[in-house]
Amino acid sequence: MDDTSPKAREVQIGIYQRMTGAQRLALALDMSDTLRRLALARLRQEHPDWTEWELKRELLRYAFLTSDGPRVELPPLLR
Repeated sequence: MDDTSPKAREVQIGIYQRMTGAQRLALALDMSDTLRRLALARLRQEHPDWTEWELKRELLRYAFLTSDGPRVELPPLLR
């Protein structure tokens, strides 16, 4: 899905190109943290009875598992 106009995309790319590597990394980490918090909030709504450990385990499962199996090898504790 892309709701960004070509002109807006061009401006956005220009902004990213003028950022330092550290600024781009900080932005990426902030976006990742925001996504993680939103996903945990959704899981809390869907499973209000789950413990914090269960919520985080499901978040990891969502992030690293596909319907065909693991994207990465999970530690035994999370299997």
